[in-house]
Amino acid sequence: MEDKSKQSLDAATFQRIQKWYLYALSAIALTIIIAQILIQAHLNSQLDDSRVINVAGRQRAYSQKLVKESLLLREATTKAEEKKLQLELEETLKVWKASHRALQFGDAALSLPEEDNPEIWNLFKEITPHHTAMVNAVEDLLSQLKNKDGITKEHLQKNIDTLLANERTFLRLMDTIVNEYDQRSKKQLQNLQYKEYLLLTFSLLILLLEVLFIFKPLSIQVRKTIKNLVQSKQKSENNALKIEKLYAEKEQSLKELQELNFVIDNAALFASVKKDGNVAFISRKFLDLLGHSATSVTKPLSEILTIDEGQQQYLNEILKSKRASIRTEEIKIRTIKEQDLWLDMSIIPMHESSVQQSILILCSDITARKENQFKVEQLTKERYEESIKQKQIQASQIVEGQEEERKRIAKDIHDGIGQMLTALKFNIESIDVDDTERTKEKISYLKELTSDLIKGVRTATFNLTPPELIHHGIFPALQKMTVELSRLTGKKILFQNKGDKNVRFNSLAETNIYRVTQEAVNNAIKYAEANYILITINYIDDILSIVIDDDGKGFDNSILRKKPESNSEGGMGLFFMKERISYIDGRLFINSAVGKGTRITINYKTQEELVEYGEE
Repeated sequence: MEDKSKQSLDAATFQRIQKWYLYALSAIALTIIIAQILIQAHLNSQLDDSRVINVAGRQRAYSQKLVKESLLLREATTKAEEKKLQLELEETLKVWKASHRALQFGDAALSLPEEDNPEIWNLFKEITPHHTAMVNAVEDLLSQLKNKDGITKEHLQKNIDTLLANERTFLRLMDTIVNEYDQRSKKQLQNLQYKEYLLLTFSLLILLLEVLFIFKPLSIQVRKTIKNLVQSKQKSENNALKIEKLYAEKEQSLKELQELNFVIDNAALFASVKKDGNVAFISRKFLDLLGHSATSVTKPLSEILTIDEGQQQYLNEILKSKRASIRTEEIKIRTIKEQDLWLDMSIIPMHESSVQQSILILCSDITARKENQFKVEQLTKERYEESIKQKQIQASQIVEGQEEERKRIAKDIHDGIGQMLTALKFNIESIDVDDTERTKEKISYLKELTSDLIKGVRTATFNLTPPELIHHGIFPALQKMTVELSRLTGKKILFQNKGDKNVRFNSLAETNIYRVTQEAVNNAIKYAEANYILITINYIDDILSIVIDDDGKGFDNSILRKKPESNSEGGMGLFFMKERISYIDGRLFINSAVGKGTRITINYKTQEELVEYGEE
């Protein structure tokens, strides 16, 4: 009852605050609307006043324009000038007369209201005779100009004198009228400012009343509500502590309930066993899996699960062992249908068990998992053996490649350097010092043979390990290689260095990159029959990139997916290129098409600090 009364009191308080708050907002909104109405009305009035002041000011200019155009008539020398001034004078007079009338009686076309100020009306009464005299003088001029005989100078001067005599008074009175318009506009603006101040004061007063009678009571109410919430929170925490104590007292009971829930939640394949090992109860699904009928449940559980005697003996030992905790076993069984199954068996001892039940058996059929596991192990073993076999094949291919390289070097030395040394020996032995002419010819030939021998030795050593690679790095070594190969083969082999600076990499990376590039160029010369080869090297963002382009006959990219043949020198070359780049964790890309040349790209990302060439 107390809560209901408190709730009613709170509701009444908030309803009262809400009502006054709406009143205050309505009052503020009303003041804003009134202020906008007054401002818009004043703006409209200001527009009218500005239009009136503009037209009144224009009347002064037009009066001066009438006098000026009349004076110009006196200076006109031709009929064309006189006619032009006549037309301008008629237009000026027309506008001047219409504006003078509109300022007094209003004109919708000119957006001028009718004048209702007595002081301004008196000024217009005072200025009207002068305006009328000037109008009559101009109209007289115009009527004389329209006559065939034209106007005489005396008549023209008379009308000009009339205009000049009334112009000064007209201008003075027109200034007074404009000033009156301006004063009236200022008074209206002051009235508007006064009204705005009153509305502002009223709005501030409403805000002050809101603070005193709305926000202050509301803040007090919110403070009380927060205090009640804090007290409620404290009570909730105390109740939580009490509940926690109750949970602690029932922890043992919860453990037993958890064991029971475990059995219930996983009751697909389960059985209960008596102390003597016989089955007390077994689920229908379990019997169907094992291939038994409901009449055979009187047997021991081990005989129901499997027909294998060894498995039965093992199950009996498990079931007879006394343990206080849950035991889990993965057991292979053979059913009466001669089917091998794998079961994930959980043996749950029953606390304070009766004569009927001693152990609960919970099983899951994991046959599929075990079969898949066996298949995975078999596949892993096969893959490992395949990998070992592949490594052995690769090792034998590498050894074979090294032997081929040794044979090639031995052949180059035997056919080239060896033959030249033999020739050198025979020519030296055949020298006859008594035959001077013959001796000179042989010595000259020996010099040429010695030069060729030196070039052959240098070429052989360059092919083995170029000194530029050892002393200066990959950049100068590749440049030297292109120059030497171009000279030796007669092919157009170019080198383009796009790197900002030459850098040194580790010797292993430089050697393998150099050998792969050398192999690519040799393949382009030997197999692709290329006449133009371009080697481009670049180093950006820690990535060394080497591109070898040739205009050879190319090949089908599909052969790259096949295993290299031991009897295919070109296939083995590509295989060794991939192996070398893979050995230094680089990337090799080969793109070719029949009749369109080949592009080989080598990318190597540096993984250590580099040394700029020349600063080693």
